[in-house]
Amino acid sequence: MKVIVVGCTHAGTAAVKGILKNNPDAEVVVYEKNDNISFLSCGIALYVGGVVKDVSGLFYSNPEELASLGAEVHMEHEVENIDTNAKSVNVKSLSTGETETVSYDKLVMTTGSWPIIPPIEGIDSNNILLCKNFNQANNIIAHAKSAQKITVIGAGYIGIELVEAFASSGKDVTLIDGADRILSKYLDKPFTDVLEDELRQHNVTLALGENVASFQANENGDVTKVATASAEFEADLVIMCVGFKPMTDLLKGQVDMLPNGAIKVNAYMQTSLPDVFAAGDSTVVHYNPNHSDQYIPLATNAVRQGMLIGYNLTEQRLAYRGTQGTSGLHLFGWNIGSTGMTIENARLNQIDAAATTFEDNYRPEFMPTTENVLMTLVYEKGTSRIIGGQLMSKYDITQSANTLSLAIQNHMTVEDLALSDFFFQPNFDRPWNYLNLLAQAAMADIEATE
Repeated sequence: MKVIVVGCTHAGTAAVKGILKNNPDAEVVVYEKNDNISFLSCGIALYVGGVVKDVSGLFYSNPEELASLGAEVHMEHEVENIDTNAKSVNVKSLSTGETETVSYDKLVMTTGSWPIIPPIEGIDSNNILLCKNFNQANNIIAHAKSAQKITVIGAGYIGIELVEAFASSGKDVTLIDGADRILSKYLDKPFTDVLEDELRQHNVTLALGENVASFQANENGDVTKVATASAEFEADLVIMCVGFKPMTDLLKGQVDMLPNGAIKVNAYMQTSLPDVFAAGDSTVVHYNPNHSDQYIPLATNAVRQGMLIGYNLTEQRLAYRGTQGTSGLHLFGWNIGSTGMTIENARLNQIDAAATTFEDNYRPEFMPTTENVLMTLVYEKGTSRIIGGQLMSKYDITQSANTLSLAIQNHMTVEDLALSDFFFQPNFDRPWNYLNLLAQAAMADIEATE
């Protein structure tokens, strides 16, 4: 059985390892157009900010490891065409220019995603950079050395983390986003209000609710200003972080996709063609909070889906459990975790939901120190089913986002969480864990409306 894997970042690496583990006799051929694999792009801001000194630690595999497991790895090879009827791919060596057509029995599509490049006037100016892969991270570091006025466009996780890195190194930073709040996909307003104040205290200029109208450049083609409808911001370096799109043109019209190009898969990672599998940023995920197929490009989703391909390549053995889009962030000393839907997202998805926000110390006041925890629980009205949660504290409470993620995945209610068994030890928490107290506050809100 010959398996061709197209693309080898998170999902591809996991798929190759899983396939060879579960199908040791398979002939696995990997085509990757870059010169590296498995780069943890979530560590780019740490690399840019100098927190990570040895960049090799941001790679958790390499072509040599996959080859030692039995894969035939072709780096700097680009798949130019896929014919699913003929079960073949056309491949070009980027170093020699030579092309060949290779057949397969099973195809694994793990081509990932690429930053969205909006059609803005002046977007081709020099010093307007993207932030996704290792080479782009090095490019940002090189340009940031001589740049003082840096504009980041996009207030998601990558944009926010870059803003922190640049601000901490003494740069003049402007953050622009079309939404009226930062991190609006992940956090509700009580949390973003605190973080926006924190950014301002670190001299970050916030231009929220603003869309970029144009980039202005000098006679050398170097960007000098970023213009919105209401203001202009001087810049000698711009980083675009407005989101990602799936790289799936090779299969367009051959398998079922969402309108944005994300490949639809079943619970066993099969596309609408049973011998074509897909995983990672090129693929939809099953989103448990509202039981829908959505596009949520996260490394955690990618490695799980890639692993499942290894189990399900020849038979349907292990089903995908879905995702809650659980994520964490460390920003200027704040530890933030979120999972599932915000109350705004729930309402946008026509879910009749409510949210309870609650604050408490993570451990008793008689201890020498403690820290406040700000929490929100989002739940469906009528059923009290938990569909989202957010936490923020100077103390590291981020693992509690994983607890809430399990609550959503297992269809737990507010009442279930209110009475869940958590240990008590004064070094770590209170007789009632703060998650219990959050859910009990939600119970009180529900009872007050009945």
